[in-house]
Amino acid sequence: MSWSHTSIMYQAKERLEIKLISKKNKIGILGGSFDPAHKGHVAISKEAFERFKLNKIIWALTKKNPFKKQSKINYRLRMKNCKKIIGGKKFIRVKFYEDKIKSNKTIDLINYFKKNKKNEIYFLMGADNLINFHKWHKWKIIAKKCNIIVFDRHGYKKKSINSSIFKRLNKKSLRFVEFNKVNISSSQLRKI
Repeated sequence: MSWSHTSIMYQAKERLEIKLISKKNKIGILGGSFDPAHKGHVAISKEAFERFKLNKIIWALTKKNPFKKQSKINYRLRMKNCKKIIGGKKFIRVKFYEDKIKSNKTIDLINYFKKNKKNEIYFLMGADNLINFHKWHKWKIIAKKCNIIVFDRHGYKKKSINSSIFKRLNKKSLRFVEFNKVNISSSQLRKI
C-alpha cells in the first residue's frame, strides 16, 4: 500500500471517529418525587427538549427526596400518575432507577448514565432547587459531569440568581432558562 493511500485511509478513519464522537445522545433528566406530577413538569420537559435539541427526557422518580418529607403516596402510584400526565408525549419516559443503582443520590444516577460515553446529560431543575444545590451529595461533581439547566419558578428567580451557587456555576455548566412558566407546584397541589 502506498503512502498516499494509507494517508487517505487514515484521514477517512479520523473523520468517521469525529462524526461518531459528535453523535451524542443528549438526555434530559428531571429527578424528583413527583408528588404529584403536574403540567409544570411537562412544560419544562417540553421546553428543554425543544430548546436544547435533546433526544429524550427521563423523569427519574425517587421514593424519597432527601430534602422533603416522606410522600404519603406509594412511588408506584406516583409513577402511574406521571405516565398519565405525560399522555402521548413520547419524548418523556418515566423511570425508577433506585433499585438498579442501589441509591437515591443524583450523582449515582448521573454516573449510571455516564457509563455510556455517548450520553451527554442535561440535568433539569427548578430555580427553587438551585438555592440548595450546594447541599446535595457531591454537587461539584454533578456540575462537572452534566449540563445543569435551571428553570425559572415563580417567586424564586431573584433568590436563585443571587445565590452563591449560581455565581459559582454560571456559564460553566449552568444555564438559567426563562420561559412562560406554569404557576403551579407539587406542594400547592398536595394542599388541595
